[in-house]
Amino acid sequence: MIPKINPRDMQKAMQRLGIKQEEIDAEEVIIKTSSKEIIIKEPQVLKVNMMGQDSFQISGKIQEKPILRITEEDIKTVMEQSDVSREKALKALEENNGDLAAAILSLKK
Repeated sequence: MIPKINPRDMQKAMQRLGIKQEEIDAEEVIIKTSSKEIIIKEPQVLKVNMMGQDSFQISGKIQEKPILRITEEDIKTVMEQSDVSREKALKALEENNGDLAAAILSLKK
């Protein structure tokens, strides 16, 4: 546990150790992984430089959303099965979260 320390004293101690902090005025932070996006709304971002190495501390409201992997083959299948343009096929796949059958059915209605 860190005892209660005056923020000014903490800042001075960090400067003596060669640690620099900078607050970043960010509106949104997005972290992309291979399967999802982590979106941080209303973030508080602190850039910390310690011995020439930058790191970031981020806090805020977190949302996660999966990354859709729609392939060209999926688009062609929907186009052929529904007899629609590439744009309509892609839109249907996006609206149905990449589900081929649901996209085709939505276009046949």
